[in-house]
Amino acid sequence: MSQFARRLGIAGRSGTPADMLVVGLGNPGDQFEGTRHNVGADVVRLLAERHGQQLKRTKSRALAAGLILDGKRVVVAFPQTFMNNSGEAVRNLVRTFGVQEPDHILVVHDELDLDAGRLRLKAGGGLAGHNGLRSITSHLGTTEYLRLRLGVGKPPSTHKGSEWVLRRPSKADQQILDDAIERAADAVEMVIDQGVEAAMAVVNRRAS
Repeated sequence: MSQFARRLGIAGRSGTPADMLVVGLGNPGDQFEGTRHNVGADVVRLLAERHGQQLKRTKSRALAAGLILDGKRVVVAFPQTFMNNSGEAVRNLVRTFGVQEPDHILVVHDELDLDAGRLRLKAGGGLAGHNGLRSITSHLGTTEYLRLRLGVGKPPSTHKGSEWVLRRPSKADQQILDDAIERAADAVEMVIDQGVEAAMAVVNRRAS
C-alpha cells in the first residue's frame, strides 16, 4: 500500500483498483456546456463515447464511466462539484476506484497560457493559477498527478480570464477546439497504451 493510498484512506479496500483515472474538468449544468472552461469534460465525454459508454452519475459527486483500454481498467470522469471544488470529487473517485498512486491520475483541463488548440502533457508541476488544479492539489495533498493542458488562448485585453473561459467560443475558434478535443482524447489513449514519457514526446512536439 503506497503512502498516497494510505493518506487517501484506501487501505483495506476490496476489489481491483483502477489502472488510470482520467478526470476532465469543467462546470456542471447546461449553461456551461460548450464553454472554454469545459473542454476537459468534453474530452472525457468523447473518450466514453469512443468506447461505447456514457458518463453516468456516481456517489462520488461525478459523472463517470469504466473503460477497458489496452487491457487496463480506466475510469473517465467529470466532477459535478463545480470547477473551484473539483478536488472533492477527485478525492472521492480515488477512494471509490482504489487509485494507488498520484501518477495514475490524469487531469484534462483548459489552459489560458496556451494558444487555442495547443496541447501540453506534463507530470506534476505548478498550478498556473488554475482553480480546479488548486482544489485537486489541496484534496489529494500532492501535485504529482498528470495533466493534459488544452489551450483556449488568452482573452482580448478588454476581458478578464474568468469571463473568457466561461464564454462560448466563436465558430472559428470552436472548430479549432473541436479538433484539439479529438487530439486530446488520442493523447489520453496514448498515455494508457505507451506510457506518459512516450506520449509526451509525441504530444509536446506537435506544432498545433
